[in-house]
Amino acid sequence: MITFLLLFSLLFITGCATLPQNFERSESHALSDTDNTHWGRFLQREKSAHPGQAGFVLLENGLDAFVARALLAEYAERTIDVQYYLYHNDLTGRLFTHQLLKAADRGVRVRLLVDDMGLAGRDLGSAVLDSHPNIEVRIFNPFSRKTGRLSQLVTRFGSVTRRMHNKSFTVDNQVTILGGRNIGNEYFEADPDIAFADLDVLLVGQVVEDVSASFDAYWNSDLVYPVNVLVGRPPTPPEIQTKTQELEEFIKGQENSPYLLALSNSDLANKIRQKNVRFYWGNAEAIFDQPEKIVDDRSRSDDYLTVQFKPYWKRMENELIILSPYFVPGKEGVESLLKLKESGIDIDILTNSLASTDVGAVHAGYAKYRKDLLRAGVEIYELNKNISKKERKGKKRQEGSSKASLHAKTFILDRNWVFIGSLNLDPRSVYENTEIGVVLDSPEMARYMAQKFDANIVAHAFRLELRSEEDGGEHIIWHGYENGKKLIYAVDPYTSMWRRLGVWFLGLLPIESQL
Repeated sequence: MITFLLLFSLLFITGCATLPQNFERSESHALSDTDNTHWGRFLQREKSAHPGQAGFVLLENGLDAFVARALLAEYAERTIDVQYYLYHNDLTGRLFTHQLLKAADRGVRVRLLVDDMGLAGRDLGSAVLDSHPNIEVRIFNPFSRKTGRLSQLVTRFGSVTRRMHNKSFTVDNQVTILGGRNIGNEYFEADPDIAFADLDVLLVGQVVEDVSASFDAYWNSDLVYPVNVLVGRPPTPPEIQTKTQELEEFIKGQENSPYLLALSNSDLANKIRQKNVRFYWGNAEAIFDQPEKIVDDRSRSDDYLTVQFKPYWKRMENELIILSPYFVPGKEGVESLLKLKESGIDIDILTNSLASTDVGAVHAGYAKYRKDLLRAGVEIYELNKNISKKERKGKKRQEGSSKASLHAKTFILDRNWVFIGSLNLDPRSVYENTEIGVVLDSPEMARYMAQKFDANIVAHAFRLELRSEEDGGEHIIWHGYENGKKLIYAVDPYTSMWRRLGVWFLGLLPIESQL
């Protein structure tokens, strides 16, 4: 009887977890006639001097990453296309929304596409934003609004567990920003409890049109739902007024925010306004998954981002530097890296330590492959979340949270090519989620990034070493610095026995495909 009731309940919940059907999903596309916009005129001379090439600017810190997006929106004239996995309703999220609303008030068309994973309980706010005549909000692969999300993670496992991890921000089809940052405090260094070390790149040139084409493919996909269709009713005038007033009052209270101050007078803001931005120039290729990846059989990988990246991988001759916050290579990935080592390629990998990661299960998936990689001569570094005891003591002690955590996803190949994007080297990014990134053919930028890695890695990360024991066993030790003093750790630094035991247990579970 109990079994029958459980099965009946499961079938009932599954039946309730349906999405709207037979609604109009109007198509729209990026505009091509935007050379006479502010950003078109701004870039005309530079682009003419570098025909057929792309220009790029690294956005290495959170303030610059925010300022770049805000200024692009401030001077937008025709369109803004926004695509993110996470879009928080916090300080930077609200400041960002305010910039979009100001642009829409000037007549700019704003298309906002967000994955549904982080939008629980925010339908009204999304619908209010969508009610603006120049803003449309669409949701990728949404959860049903007829039943709880937690139950759908069970009944729709393999469907709602596959997400749009893409991150792009494009203005007037002239300038775009790609990289690892979502919209939220931790990505722009505004959260006192956690700051993600992240990286974006601002791009101009033909590559922008390719990013716009990717956005259009998602925007017009059958996997995307207008928020007004999901909610089922438009917001009432009082609801719109209340939400609008809340945002306006919040913005008024942020006059002295470091983000608004940076928007007024930061070095990058001044350079942009004075048309004095220094671009790297070179060839660039945007590579991205198609939205249908999340419904296709996982064996159909012909057009995956990772397949598009393979030609660059095969051209390597000397060196590979990997920055991946969530690094779970799996047996196939380990085999690939070992073949590179056998061919004489030096490999350096930077990922999160157990203390710095925000996802313990991912660390459990990664840890089981460390010895194989170290044994083959791969150099592994794990981020040192705190440099001093004082920093550690000043932090709120929260498991799964850290003062500093790696979030940048970038690869440097032979100090010639650089990949920057949303892709982690883990099964979830490779097979489950959709991703986007750009490969930059720029020895100048690649050398700059590699030299910066070389100069900072020892001071800011633990170097792992595999030592042999007299009985034939092996164990890992961690070389790091604290208060400028070199130290050696026999276990994962700055972690408790219970933390390590919990991660060990997670490593026993058959969940690697979902990491």
